Amino acid sequence: MPDDVHPANERVRAAAEQRGVAIEIVSFDESTHTAQEAADAIGVELGQIVKSLVFMAPADPARDDAGMEPLLALVRGTDRVDIGKLVSASARPRLRRASAREAKEATGFSIGGVPPFGHAHKISVVMDPALDGYEEVWAAAGTPTTVFAIAPGTLAMLADALVAPCAEEPQPAVAAE
Repeated sequence: MPDDVHPANERVRAAAEQRGVAIEIVSFDESTHTAQEAADAIGVELGQIVKSLVFMAPADPARDDAGMEPLLALVRGTDRVDIGKLVSASARPRLRRASAREAKEATGFSIGGVPPFGHAHKISVVMDPALDGYEEVWAAAGTPTTVFAIAPGTLAMLADALVAPCAEEPQPAVAAE
Protein backbone atom coordinates (compact mmCIF):
# COMPACT_ATOMS: atom_id res chain seq x y z
CA MET A 1 0.00 0.00 0.00
CA PRO A 2 1.46 3.43 -0.92
CA ASP A 3 2.33 5.71 2.00
CA ASP A 4 -0.32 8.25 0.98
CA VAL A 5 -3.24 5.79 1.11
CA HIS A 6 -5.13 5.91 4.39
CA PRO A 7 -6.11 2.47 5.76
CA ALA A 8 -9.77 3.60 5.92
CA ASN A 9 -9.69 4.44 2.20
CA GLU A 10 -8.12 1.08 1.45
CA ARG A 11 -10.92 -0.73 3.33
CA VAL A 12 -13.53 1.06 1.22
CA ARG A 13 -11.67 0.37 -2.02
CA ALA A 14 -11.17 -3.31 -1.10
CA ALA A 15 -14.86 -3.73 -0.21
CA ALA A 16 -15.84 -2.44 -3.66
CA GLU A 17 -13.25 -4.59 -5.41
CA GLN A 18 -14.51 -7.70 -3.60
CA ARG A 19 -17.80 -7.12 -5.40
CA GLY A 20 -16.12 -6.50 -8.75
CA VAL A 21 -16.33 -2.70 -8.74
CA ALA A 22 -13.35 -0.37 -9.09
CA ILE A 23 -13.75 3.01 -7.44
CA GLU A 24 -11.44 6.01 -7.62
CA ILE A 25 -11.00 7.71 -4.29
CA VAL A 26 -10.43 11.46 -4.54
CA SER A 27 -8.63 13.24 -1.71
CA PHE A 28 -8.96 16.95 -0.89
CA ASP A 29 -6.86 19.31 1.19
CA GLU A 30 -10.06 20.86 2.53
CA SER A 31 -12.74 19.07 4.55
CA THR A 32 -15.53 17.07 2.92
CA HIS A 33 -16.96 16.32 6.39
CA THR A 34 -20.37 17.88 5.68
CA ALA A 35 -22.47 17.43 2.57
CA GLN A 36 -22.09 21.12 1.72
CA GLU A 37 -18.30 21.00 2.13
CA ALA A 38 -18.15 17.93 -0.10
CA ALA A 39 -20.35 19.50 -2.79
CA ASP A 40 -18.24 22.68 -2.74
CA ALA A 41 -14.94 20.77 -2.92
CA ILE A 42 -16.10 18.49 -5.74
CA GLY A 43 -18.08 21.15 -7.63
CA VAL A 44 -21.39 19.27 -7.81
CA GLU A 45 -24.96 19.86 -6.68
CA LEU A 46 -25.63 19.30 -2.97
CA GLY A 47 -28.16 16.59 -3.89
CA GLN A 48 -25.38 14.51 -5.50
CA ILE A 49 -23.70 14.02 -2.12
CA VAL A 50 -24.65 10.81 -0.29
CA LYS A 51 -25.16 11.33 3.42
CA SER A 52 -24.44 8.10 5.34
CA LEU A 53 -26.31 8.47 8.63
CA VAL A 54 -26.03 5.88 11.39
CA PHE A 55 -29.03 5.02 13.57
CA MET A 56 -29.41 2.57 16.43
CA ALA A 57 -32.32 0.21 17.08
CA PRO A 58 -33.00 -2.50 19.65
CA ALA A 59 -31.54 -5.82 18.47
CA ASP A 60 -34.73 -7.48 19.71
CA PRO A 61 -37.65 -5.03 20.07
CA ALA A 62 -39.38 -7.43 22.49
CA ARG A 63 -36.48 -7.32 24.97
CA ASP A 64 -35.04 -4.22 26.61
CA ASP A 65 -31.80 -6.04 27.50
CA ALA A 66 -31.03 -7.26 23.95
CA GLY A 67 -28.66 -4.40 23.15
CA MET A 68 -28.65 -2.11 20.16
CA GLU A 69 -27.64 -2.65 16.55
CA PRO A 70 -26.90 -0.12 13.81
CA LEU A 71 -28.84 0.81 10.71
CA LEU A 72 -27.42 3.05 7.97
CA ALA A 73 -29.60 5.48 6.02
CA LEU A 74 -28.35 6.86 2.69
CA VAL A 75 -29.99 10.10 1.56
CA ARG A 76 -29.15 13.04 -0.71
CA GLY A 77 -27.13 15.90 0.72
CA THR A 78 -30.22 18.10 0.49
CA ASP A 79 -32.37 15.71 2.52
CA ARG A 80 -33.04 14.83 6.13
CA VAL A 81 -34.06 11.36 7.27
CA ASP A 82 -37.73 10.87 8.12
CA ILE A 83 -37.59 8.56 11.15
CA GLY A 84 -41.14 7.30 10.54
CA LYS A 85 -40.30 6.29 6.97
CA LEU A 86 -37.04 4.70 8.10
CA VAL A 87 -38.89 2.70 10.77
CA SER A 88 -41.41 1.55 8.14
CA ALA A 89 -38.73 0.60 5.61
CA SER A 90 -36.52 -1.21 8.11
CA ALA A 91 -39.24 -2.66 10.37
CA ARG A 92 -37.10 -1.55 13.32
CA PRO A 93 -39.01 0.44 15.91
CA ARG A 94 -37.52 2.89 18.36
CA LEU A 95 -34.78 4.11 16.05
CA ARG A 96 -32.55 6.91 17.21
CA ARG A 97 -29.48 8.68 15.82
CA ALA A 98 -26.24 7.01 16.84
CA SER A 99 -23.77 8.92 18.96
CA ALA A 100 -20.35 9.59 17.42
CA ARG A 101 -18.92 6.76 19.52
CA GLU A 102 -21.65 4.32 18.48
CA ALA A 103 -21.22 5.25 14.81
CA LYS A 104 -17.47 4.69 15.01
CA GLU A 105 -17.87 1.34 16.82
CA ALA A 106 -20.53 0.12 14.38
CA THR A 107 -18.87 1.17 11.14
CA GLY A 108 -15.18 1.52 11.96
CA PHE A 109 -15.28 5.07 10.58
CA SER A 110 -15.69 8.50 12.18
CA ILE A 111 -18.69 10.70 11.43
CA GLY A 112 -17.94 12.83 8.38
CA GLY A 113 -16.10 9.97 6.71
CA VAL A 114 -18.62 7.12 7.05
CA PRO A 115 -18.86 5.37 3.68
CA PRO A 116 -21.98 3.49 2.51
CA PHE A 117 -20.12 0.12 2.63
CA GLY A 118 -16.87 -1.41 3.87
CA HIS A 119 -17.89 -1.26 7.52
CA ALA A 120 -16.28 -3.10 10.42
CA HIS A 121 -19.48 -5.14 10.88
CA LYS A 122 -22.43 -6.10 8.67
CA ILE A 123 -24.94 -3.26 8.80
CA SER A 124 -28.43 -3.07 7.34
CA VAL A 125 -28.71 -0.19 4.87
CA VAL A 126 -31.74 1.71 3.58
CA MET A 127 -31.15 3.95 0.55
CA ASP A 128 -33.64 6.64 -0.42
CA PRO A 129 -34.71 6.29 -4.08
CA ALA A 130 -34.25 10.04 -4.66
CA LEU A 131 -30.53 9.28 -5.12
CA ASP A 132 -31.53 7.56 -8.37
CA GLY A 133 -32.30 11.02 -9.77
CA TYR A 134 -28.61 11.43 -10.58
CA GLU A 135 -26.37 9.50 -12.96
CA GLU A 136 -23.53 9.87 -10.48
CA VAL A 137 -23.42 10.54 -6.74
CA TRP A 138 -20.49 11.12 -4.41
CA ALA A 139 -19.99 9.37 -1.07
CA ALA A 140 -17.47 9.52 1.76
CA ALA A 141 -14.54 7.16 1.33
CA GLY A 142 -13.58 6.59 4.96
CA THR A 143 -12.08 9.92 6.02
CA PRO A 144 -13.41 13.50 6.24
CA THR A 145 -11.33 14.56 3.22
CA THR A 146 -11.95 11.69 0.77
CA VAL A 147 -14.85 10.82 -1.51
CA PHE A 148 -15.66 8.65 -4.53
CA ALA A 149 -18.15 8.87 -7.40
CA ILE A 150 -20.54 6.04 -8.15
CA ALA A 151 -23.78 5.31 -10.01
CA PRO A 152 -26.72 4.99 -7.58
CA GLY A 153 -27.58 1.45 -8.74
CA THR A 154 -24.01 0.32 -8.14
CA LEU A 155 -24.04 2.02 -4.76
CA ALA A 156 -27.19 0.14 -3.77
CA MET A 157 -25.60 -3.15 -4.84
CA LEU A 158 -22.33 -2.54 -2.99
CA ALA A 159 -24.14 -1.48 0.18
CA ASP A 160 -26.65 -4.36 -0.05
CA ALA A 161 -29.18 -1.58 0.43
CA LEU A 162 -32.92 -1.82 0.59
CA VAL A 163 -34.06 1.01 -1.70
CA ALA A 164 -37.06 2.57 0.02
CA PRO A 165 -38.24 6.07 0.88
CA CYS A 166 -36.56 7.28 4.06
CA ALA A 167 -36.14 11.03 3.46
CA GLU A 168 -38.46 13.82 4.57
CA GLU A 169 -40.68 15.29 1.87
CA PRO A 170 -39.26 18.58 0.59
CA GLN A 171 -40.94 21.58 2.21
CA PRO A 172 -42.39 24.16 -0.18
CA ALA A 173 -40.58 27.47 -0.19
CA VAL A 174 -42.37 30.20 1.73
CA ALA A 175 -42.74 33.37 -0.32
CA ALA A 176 -41.78 36.60 1.41
CA GLU A 177 -44.58 39.12 1.62
